[in-house]
Amino acid sequence: MLWSSPMVVKLRNGTDSPLSRPITEEEGSWIVSGGYLVSCITNLLAGTLLDKIGRKYAIILITIPRICASIWTIFVTEVWMLIFCRMIMVSTDNYIYAVIPVYVSEIANKEFRASLGVFLHILACIGIVATLSIGPFVSYTMFNSLVAGVIILTTIPLPFLPESPVHLYTKGRIDDAINVLSKVRETDELVKQEIEDYKTSKKEKVDKLALMTDKSFLKSLALGILVCGGCNAVGYNAVEFYLQTILETTRSSLMPEVTSVIVGCIQLSAAVSTSFYTKMFGRRPILIYSLMGMLCGMLGLGVFFTYSTREGYVISGFLNYLPIISLILATYCFNIGIGCLLFIVTVELFEGRTRAFGYTICFTFFLLSAFITTKYLEAMFDTFGYSGTYWFFSAMCIIICTLIVLFLPETKGKTITEIQIVLGNKKVEAQVGNKQIDSSPL
Repeated sequence: MLWSSPMVVKLRNGTDSPLSRPITEEEGSWIVSGGYLVSCITNLLAGTLLDKIGRKYAIILITIPRICASIWTIFVTEVWMLIFCRMIMVSTDNYIYAVIPVYVSEIANKEFRASLGVFLHILACIGIVATLSIGPFVSYTMFNSLVAGVIILTTIPLPFLPESPVHLYTKGRIDDAINVLSKVRETDELVKQEIEDYKTSKKEKVDKLALMTDKSFLKSLALGILVCGGCNAVGYNAVEFYLQTILETTRSSLMPEVTSVIVGCIQLSAAVSTSFYTKMFGRRPILIYSLMGMLCGMLGLGVFFTYSTREGYVISGFLNYLPIISLILATYCFNIGIGCLLFIVTVELFEGRTRAFGYTICFTFFLLSAFITTKYLEAMFDTFGYSGTYWFFSAMCIIICTLIVLFLPETKGKTITEIQIVLGNKKVEAQVGNKQIDSSPL
């Protein structure tokens, strides 16, 4: 994760690069963002594979191109080779982010969905800290050899994962689904209750065109797009991928390499903290307060660049530390909230039969918005300046936060069926009502 932050710097200055020449800004933007464009295709593939071959094997399948691309990255000699490898690597990263939340939401019970979902983000943050701590200080070849080794090692345990009980049930393998649930649920009563929930949202042949006219599905879809699009609209991912480059631009007395490590450690601590926050607070308040903190961080960066870009202005005193304080605040707040919970919340918004299709659309929107923000970040800097760019992201924090306050329901502690009732799914509500009538005494 965050491969581009230290590596793009090396590739641009040409002092430690496997390429025959330094890369241009345009080539750098494609190295960073191109994978998100390809991810739109692999994401559609993920949505199909989730239902066709199951959650477990959808995860295992993607490891083959991922391993090949990580090894090829070590030996690239031309820019096009590197862009191609990074497209594969980033698209497989995002494929994993598309599949894992669905798997986790179905394997975990309602009390631990968020905590287990956060664990994926914690592991990603560990990778980010390792990248920022090692990447700037070792050679290109050494760093990418380490990346390939880690990918190979983390692939080994995957065949031993259980399949999702939801997938097993929808394929008619009810005994296998009960067997998996008995291993991951505390009591037989919880197993029976979950099987009843599966019956409520029993797998039907999903008419995707009909779904696009279903009001409850469209409501879930709109909320999912709000969260996924909002994650990129606030500007954090675009800033994160160019972290070391931005820190060099600040002309602060702090070493960019050291500051990057500090920011990475803050990101990891935030991700770990979220696993505790999700047990104490609901999804909505965490999202709201994280966006308010993001707003303060982006405003701080806007103030810094407003003053520091003035001709003849000397960066000193508090202003020297304002960018790192703002980055730490934005990093911490993003990673305890929308950056960590967006996949969890989005998956929770859809019932079983529509989950893969709905989540695929939302995640595709996430990828397109990520491509736009990373590809055209430098163009925004050139057009609006650094200060104008951060003022824009500050405004987006306000807009996204307001929409979440107004429209996003709380999902903590609710079953998928209960969430659908809150969202106004009349079909699920009627099924639950009929079941209660059938089971009531005469």
